[in-house]
Parts: sequence; structure tokens; C-alpha cells
Amino acid sequence: MDIIKELADAFLILIRCGSAFRVVYCFVMMGTDEEAEKAYKKKIWNVIIFYILAECCYLIKDMIVHYYT
Repeated sequence: MDIIKELADAFLILIRCGSAFRVVYCFVMMGTDEEAEKAYKKKIWNVIIFYILAECCYLIKDMIVHYYT
């Protein structure tokens, strides 16, 4: 059970860092390419939605594991 918790924690860290870096990258690209600003705003919203859904999945997993242990 400890290995599963460690893997879940590692995935959460990877998801958080990846999302943050992607948002920063999109902001930088928005500053350099003003013509594609609308596309980068949509990409940022997609990353935010992905992050929220990923966090919700892990919260539900934690609630289920806590309930049955």
C-alpha cells in the first residue's frame, strides 16, 4: 500500500509541475506571438481544466482508500 501512495504522490507532483510549466510557457508564447493569443488562452483554459479534473480524481481515490482502510 505504501508503494501505491508513493506513486500517487509522485504523479500529483508531476501533474502540478507540468501544469504550472505549461501555463508559464503559454503566457510566454502569448507575449511573443500576438496573432496566436486566442489559441494560447484556450490552451491555458484546457490546462486548468485538466488540473482540476486530475486533482478531483486523486481526491476521490483518497476518500475511497481512507473509507476502506
